[in-house]
Amino acid sequence: MTTLHVDLDTRSYPIYIDNKLLKNNSLLSSHIRGKRICIVSNNIVHPLYAQKLKESLIGYDIDEIILPDGEAEKSLANFDKIMSHLLANEHGRDSTLIALGGGVIGDITGFAAACYQRGIDFIQVPTTLLSQVDSSVGGKTAINHPLGKNMVGAFYQPTAVFIDIDSLKTLPEREFNAGMAEVIKYGILGDYAFFTWLEDNIKLIKSGDQTALSKMIETCCQCKADIVAEDEKEGGIRALLNLGHTFGHAIEADQGYGKWLHGEAVATGMVLAAKLAVAMNLLEVSDLRRIESLISAFDLPLESPENMGFDEYICHMRRDKKNLAGKLRFIVPTAIGKSEIRDDVTEEILQQIL
Repeated sequence: MTTLHVDLDTRSYPIYIDNKLLKNNSLLSSHIRGKRICIVSNNIVHPLYAQKLKESLIGYDIDEIILPDGEAEKSLANFDKIMSHLLANEHGRDSTLIALGGGVIGDITGFAAACYQRGIDFIQVPTTLLSQVDSSVGGKTAINHPLGKNMVGAFYQPTAVFIDIDSLKTLPEREFNAGMAEVIKYGILGDYAFFTWLEDNIKLIKSGDQTALSKMIETCCQCKADIVAEDEKEGGIRALLNLGHTFGHAIEADQGYGKWLHGEAVATGMVLAAKLAVAMNLLEVSDLRRIESLISAFDLPLESPENMGFDEYICHMRRDKKNLAGKLRFIVPTAIGKSEIRDDVTEEILQQIL
């Protein structure tokens, strides 16, 4: 088992990476204060893993909330459903929420934990590649709004993250590939050696090789843990983790949550960010081609939706959380393994690439 740490003083917590983690009774119990647990999952993941999780939590008073699957379910209505359930079942401040699922479940459960009685403990048990390498770590919790993705939320850290690699065996190929967009992101934004390793190990990764997957997930989590420890609330360097997301979130909001998976939108967003960097003479075309090649190796889209142009993008991007003083801010790669935040992107250049 690999154990990483997110160093945030009194709010520090471990990330455990292994297979068979859901059966580790003593490890799970060590991160639960009281005797009340509420497991939040969805109708796809719950039948696969909830029973295993409950068998490792003998002696606790457990109830469950099962939401429908899909990005559209990260909504105010489902947030209210969780709140109402916790109140109706008389959960107290010593209760623990366990998020069993992908990024949607992790985000909405974390936000509910942040808000319920002004904050209760929650544990992340991510079951998708995207949530394992990205959304379960760092304490970004949120729900979506029709006018923007993740616009209602809070920075609220879990007490632990349990990454059971075995859960990837039941993940559909499209979902796995979507997770690879976030994996590739780490290489582009700050780790040339990791990007090259990904290029060299495409076949092993796609075959589900446990050693390769473990190394890949550990590298991503360590990168994110280091960045979060330095900049928890995205006042500086953490914004680099949004590479591809300014364009990607616009795609998701415009097309309707769930039509494009988050990772698919981010993949196209990273290509657009790279094209933007080329147009600004910040990135070599050869690096853009390598980025496109690695993304396409996992059957991820390189092109925008056909019905999205400059007007549609700019409408959503003007609401982006990274904007400051009315200026659009973009994360762009300046080389594979290097990136920076720019607020000098003109609308003329955006029109050119869109």
